[in-house]
Amino acid sequence: MGYQQGLSGLSASSNDLDVIGNNIANANTVGFKQSTAQFADLYANTIATTVNNQIGIGTRLASVQQDFTQGTFKTTGQALNVAINGTGFYQMSNNGSLTYSRNGVFQLDKNGFITDSQGFQLMGYAANANGVINSAQTVPIQVPTSNIAPVATQSISAQLNLNSQDAVPAVTPFSATNSQTYNYSTSIQVYDSLGGSQQVNMYFVKTAANTWDVYSGAASGTISKIGTAGFNTAGALTTTTATAPATSPSTGQLSFTIPNSDGSTTPQPLTINMTGTTQYGGKDGVTNLSQDGFATGELTNFSIGADGIISGTYSNGRTQSLGQIVLANFNDPNGLQNLGNDQFAETSASGVPQISAPGSTNHGTLTGGALENSNVDLTSQLVDLITAQRNYQANAQTIKTQQAVDQALINL
Repeated sequence: MGYQQGLSGLSASSNDLDVIGNNIANANTVGFKQSTAQFADLYANTIATTVNNQIGIGTRLASVQQDFTQGTFKTTGQALNVAINGTGFYQMSNNGSLTYSRNGVFQLDKNGFITDSQGFQLMGYAANANGVINSAQTVPIQVPTSNIAPVATQSISAQLNLNSQDAVPAVTPFSATNSQTYNYSTSIQVYDSLGGSQQVNMYFVKTAANTWDVYSGAASGTISKIGTAGFNTAGALTTTTATAPATSPSTGQLSFTIPNSDGSTTPQPLTINMTGTTQYGGKDGVTNLSQDGFATGELTNFSIGADGIISGTYSNGRTQSLGQIVLANFNDPNGLQNLGNDQFAETSASGVPQISAPGSTNHGTLTGGALENSNVDLTSQLVDLITAQRNYQANAQTIKTQQAVDQALINL
């Protein structure tokens, strides 16, 4: 027995204690992956040594292997807390230098970029002003702080029931200010190209059995006849005949224009789509009334989907894609260089990053409003700690024994 074996054992046990201690210290670190120290034996290598007579000269630390198994999830409800469910790493940019992480605690910086606690920027696919994702390359994801552009109303969807038992108004000339000249009216707010709004009124006048005149226009302007609607004996809308300059693109639709005076596009074309309107023996009324325009809106909140798409909700009720988080996979995650601070770097041993959207190919999915806990099993780590301590003591004992043997020789 020599001192070499005991010294190498002490060094190995010390390394094992360091690895276990690091695991225990990071039991509450978001996205942390526990490690295991792997050891290899040592033998003197000489040509003259007979294989059957080889005596080991100790041990060495062969590698520190990380366990990339999934950690449990903790729900936080925070929009920028994201957990990876499955394989993959977030791609981060540190002034252009790319790193990879499983820690999904993010925040917005003063410029609207999504960053981690160190200021590293989260990478992903950008979205244009219309919410279309560009997957050609990854860029730092920036949440736009500007108002979303308005959308001018083009179509009004109006499904109604016009009472088949209504009488033809006794007062013949139509007047929007005289309710005795029409049978039913309704209105809806529409938006122009600048997001300005005004009210459009619609009036329905029964002229004969199964036949109704339709009047419409801006509430602040002129109300004109835009066409006639005809129904069959089953109460279904069968014909729409436009009154010039209005047109009827197809059955159930009447197109006309309204003026705008706020600098937006004028005249503004509108189409009333009455498909689904009925004429039954019941009360006059609306069963559905909607339009496809929006005013400008401010970002009120956003959420992150399983596919990594960041969806923004605006004060005007619209929802639009703001970008998409990507994930990076590696052929050998244990080949990554651990940089600390929950960051890893690509190496030749890990292979190149395979970038893709969450949920595609072999990439995991994302869970918004949650974090991945450390996968450290404290119970097993404490047991391993006791074992490593005993190993250290045993190796110290071999040195003590060798010292006693040396002393016996000296005393001869």
